[in-house]
Amino acid sequence: MEIKCVCDSAFQKYGRVIKGYDWAPLLDAMNKYTPLPDDVAYVPSVPELEAVASTKKILEDEVYGELPIEIGYCNGKNYALNALEYHRSSEVDIAVTDLIIMVGMQQDITDDYTYDTSKVELFRVPAGTAVELYATCLHYAPCSANPEGFRCVIVLPKGTNVDLKKPFERKGENALLTANNKWRICHKDSGITDEGAYFGLIGENITLEH
Repeated sequence: MEIKCVCDSAFQKYGRVIKGYDWAPLLDAMNKYTPLPDDVAYVPSVPELEAVASTKKILEDEVYGELPIEIGYCNGKNYALNALEYHRSSEVDIAVTDLIIMVGMQQDITDDYTYDTSKVELFRVPAGTAVELYATCLHYAPCSANPEGFRCVIVLPKGTNVDLKKPFERKGENALLTANNKWRICHKDSGITDEGAYFGLIGENITLEH
């Protein structure tokens, strides 16, 4: 599949590149405090990252308009789509290393909550680049752009991706709800075994050639 750059106009329906800010202190903290495992690790809130006052102020006060936020990470080695998720809010990703994101549009989810993976597009995010993924942008864990793996800052409204507290009937869109502010559709070949995982991705589980 073609891999475009997030600077390409084709990315504009999924999100935008956030320009004009210095992310270096946050990237330094990522390299210092977060691991780079052989699989994929996601932690929604990391105190050492949120302690970088200069960048937290930018993200909370300006990018999110004074909405309380959490700053975490998604690091590791990954070459497959596996699933797609969406939130009721934008997500900000800041690439510490070069990485590749696989994205789609929530509008292409069918009435029975399936999604055709042939609609997925791939974009490279160069190291040091921050992107806002709009609420309607389907996305999941980034993919590795090099054999060493990837590091990515993940910024979301506070409380996103933490455990749900209330029981609910898994019916309609609720069948996709797996955490606070997180709706996810999985591929049958993903290896995902979470209780309540919804397998609605139709077509190829897209995998990058190393």
